[in-house]
Amino acid sequence: MALVSEKIAYMEASWLKLLQGEFEKPYMKQLEAFLAREISSGVEVYPPFELVFNAFCQTPFDQVKVVVMGQDPYHGPGQAHGLSFSVPMGIPAPPSLQNIFKEIKADLGINPPKHGCLIEWARQGVLLLNATLTVRANEAKSHHGKGWEIFTDKVVELLCAKKDPIVFLLWGKSAYDKFQHICSNSKHHLVLTCAHPSPLSAHAGFLGCRHFSKTNEFLKKVGKTPIDWTIHD
Repeated sequence: MALVSEKIAYMEASWLKLLQGEFEKPYMKQLEAFLAREISSGVEVYPPFELVFNAFCQTPFDQVKVVVMGQDPYHGPGQAHGLSFSVPMGIPAPPSLQNIFKEIKADLGINPPKHGCLIEWARQGVLLLNATLTVRANEAKSHHGKGWEIFTDKVVELLCAKKDPIVFLLWGKSAYDKFQHICSNSKHHLVLTCAHPSPLSAHAGFLGCRHFSKTNEFLKKVGKTPIDWTIHD
């Protein structure tokens, strides 16, 4: 039951060329077996499998300017759609995303949108990547340690190896640790770190971080078009 590899057709061509070999490795076979057991036991898994690789579909490899590293997908009904921190149109913005919008307002004066779909960012070159690409309904981190981290480590490795400068936004310890063990030497990239935007930690350094304006300042410095962080209603 090739729940993962059969969905690689949903991955954009430049990413597929770089990552196709991962789908033949033992860890991916073990991950597929785990997901098959989850599904056969009646467990609901998010996001829908056609959206597992949505981040790679929306932001081709050669267009990545910014990487936002999340932990795992939202685990509430209808929330996850394969983009870190984002929710589909019509789904209320979760608390972490509300804090992201609050920081953008403070940093750039952009009013929070009426929805939480961040696909406009993704299409400008913001890779909205989670460390783990699936989750069991209502159980955060339930698919950690099953193989996804190996896959997304490879993604980060490929991005770090690019000579083209990228901005990495690492919010929270898990995002920072994941980056550090892969890319300890990445001086041409801009790496911005702070607390996670969760209500439990946002006041410990996320709010006031000004990562959005700092990102655009760097992109302009290296000759790239800055990100329009406005989400249109």
